[in-house]
Amino acid sequence: AYLNEVIGKEKLSAYTGNIAFAGFTAPKILWMKENEPENFARIAKIMLPKDYLAYRLSGAFCTDFSDASGMLLSREMCEICGITEKQLPELYESYEAVGTLKKEIVEELGLSAEIKVIAGAGDNAAAAVGTGVVGEGGCNISLGTSGTLFVSSEKYKEDKVNALHSFCHADGGWHLMGCILSAASCNAWWSDNILQTNDYAKEQEELEGELGKNDVYFLPYLMGERSPHNDVNARGAFIGMRPDTSRRNMTLAVLEGVAFALRDCVEIARSGGADIRSTRICGGGAKSALWRQIVADVLNVPVERP
Repeated sequence: AYLNEVIGKEKLSAYTGNIAFAGFTAPKILWMKENEPENFARIAKIMLPKDYLAYRLSGAFCTDFSDASGMLLSREMCEICGITEKQLPELYESYEAVGTLKKEIVEELGLSAEIKVIAGAGDNAAAAVGTGVVGEGGCNISLGTSGTLFVSSEKYKEDKVNALHSFCHADGGWHLMGCILSAASCNAWWSDNILQTNDYAKEQEELEGELGKNDVYFLPYLMGERSPHNDVNARGAFIGMRPDTSRRNMTLAVLEGVAFALRDCVEIARSGGADIRSTRICGGGAKSALWRQIVADVLNVPVERP
């Protein structure tokens, strides 16, 4: 809130192409500065989890452009956060080598000293490469713990309303990404915690005939929301309940609610000029044929699972 409201969305967008979302690195640094000043004062280097692994393996202090995009740390932002550029890693394209295995790692693991350590990528950029969504105009949807809409591009395209993220892609290009914080995790919450079953497939049996008929709705904001609403205080809800509302209605509503949250992101992308005529899909939720069909129906595009 401080970054978006005091520093201002216009400045943030000019500095980084994005506004602040709670999951980005800059807000976390500011939180530590305010809440754990003794730890903030001890910071030597700032790196993301995969980059720490590369550091331990090769000694290289590095990150890649796709993951760095979500750190929100331009020169101006470093000054605002009270850190220096020396505390930030060297930047590489995702496919570039950052070094080779350190001698002690080679000896400990019995591997070749010739093995290269590669910069790697942010999780959704890597997933997009895995589903073949590279270059201009590709689209991937991930139904993981969180859900993402990923639209690849050869050129930088900023979302003018800042509801989606404008990031570097692992292929050397760019992408727009919408992220909903609860996707397959909604189904896990509903099945595991409420219905107290982990037989997801059984709960979805014979629901195909109900598609398009359900008048129970679910808002999937169990952990607040990121795209396109950016509200950490948003909460989930069932709407349209009646005395004859069934367990089946509610199970279907959870799957549909996630699909409609993704549709929100699709509409923002389309309003900015994205031409989404089909999409690939991946993640644990994509195992469900019913859920894939719901996504196809709600987005009104062909959905392909590699």
